[in-house]
Amino acid sequence: MLKVPIRRLPHGEGLPLPEYVSSGAAGLDLYAAVEGSLTIKSRVTVVVPTGISIALPEGYEGQVRPRSGLALKHNIGIINAPGTIDSDYRGEIMLIMTNFSDKDYDIRRGDRVGQLVIARYERIEWKETSELPPTDRGAGGFGHSGR
Repeated sequence: MLKVPIRRLPHGEGLPLPEYVSSGAAGLDLYAAVEGSLTIKSRVTVVVPTGISIALPEGYEGQVRPRSGLALKHNIGIINAPGTIDSDYRGEIMLIMTNFSDKDYDIRRGDRVGQLVIARYERIEWKETSELPPTDRGAGGFGHSGR
């Protein structure tokens, strides 16, 4: 199991560290480190602090994703989902949350506001060529399958 250093920031004191809420969960729940509460006005985007920073090893990224319950029940999402936390970033994990509904929404301290998925990635080198290898699909996109 990968061990990742995590730092709890002063405004994150008393909140749980990100955690898996079931044995099959891919994402760790992230908690709002707001003071009291934060209202996301209708059709507005805000930054929500989590009160933590992490040190991912090279070759890994953190993917910040929305919670399905917030999306379905309240039309609250993360506009740049998935947001990427690079292995060399040491700042606070923040969520760029948008209220897509017609009603204001209150986030309270300690609310679960997002998920963090840790994933491996590969770095590449470009190999410029005049032609790409053919596939059955070719350049078909944006509805190429007829659906």
